[in-house]
Amino acid sequence: MAVEETARRVTKRRVRTRANLLDAAFAVFAAKGFGRVSIEEVCEAAGYSRGAFYSNFDSLDELFFALYQQRAELIAEQVAGALALDGPGLDVPAAVDRVTEVLLLDRDWLLVKTDFLVHAARAPEVARTLLEHRARLRRAIADRLARTRGEAALPAVLVDAEGAAHAVVAAYDGVTVQLLLDGDLERARAWLRQLLTALLTDGSDTTV
Repeated sequence: MAVEETARRVTKRRVRTRANLLDAAFAVFAAKGFGRVSIEEVCEAAGYSRGAFYSNFDSLDELFFALYQQRAELIAEQVAGALALDGPGLDVPAAVDRVTEVLLLDRDWLLVKTDFLVHAARAPEVARTLLEHRARLRRAIADRLARTRGEAALPAVLVDAEGAAHAVVAAYDGVTVQLLLDGDLERARAWLRQLLTALLTDGSDTTV
């Protein structure tokens, strides 16, 4: 029994250490840029040794992918929740409103992600892994759209759930670039709302 209790404490401590390293890395990456940060700086910010880092991650790339996965899962959950049906049909404009209100538009995260995209573009192995993460995000959105398709009559443009998922992610990527440049969150949400409405309703419900 004592052995099991010790094991549980070790596991909880390891989970906490990993979470603290991720939080510290995010803050340092956002402040200085992914390519300008060392493992030592992450450890110092988190208050841990290099040994603690290497017991959780093999590299900064692996740590970043853990951060990316956190946010990819959050975005997928946000989109899935916003697309949840309230009744027998899907009100696409209303669903778009819900998506744009809750979707993650964190400027610090966008800075970190953009730095890493540049890094990945010059490193084929890293790029392949990043593409796999992005594909999982699209699949999560497509799966939700496909389930919705089975529950309700959707606009023709949503019959291809995979294509619709690509469109949602592409619109999000485009809007976040503008947000990085002008820092206007409200404008970003307004543009995202217009883009998604146009993409998911053939433009018939778009207001200009």
